[in-house]
Amino acid sequence: MLLDLVEHGGNGYVALKDVAERQGVSKQYLEQIVTLLGTADILTATRGRGGGYKMTKEPPEITVGEVLRLTEDGLAPVACLSGKKNTCKRAKNCKTLPMWEAFEKNVNEFFDGITLQMLLDEELG
Repeated sequence: MLLDLVEHGGNGYVALKDVAERQGVSKQYLEQIVTLLGTADILTATRGRGGGYKMTKEPPEITVGEVLRLTEDGLAPVACLSGKKNTCKRAKNCKTLPMWEAFEKNVNEFFDGITLQMLLDEELG
């Protein structure tokens, strides 16, 4: 959705129904996402004729990691790592916890290293 806004928005606002049509997803689904992105000051909205959504930040300033953490409620691979502090009673004796922590670190570093601009420029291929 964010890439669509950049590609079709210019300096103006883009109607959510148009994004939904182009991306083949429901407008209701996008409404849930824009609420999250608006709260994080990634998007701004206006109502009325010519209204819609536009980015408040430039594509090089937004990482995929930031967007995924907002829209997917985090990137933790296991439940015990999903909070600020691991409260699992078995954490001290868990043989697999170091593996999951390393995996989570790699996932976060990977997605935090990709900006929307890189996706627009197709720099990952």
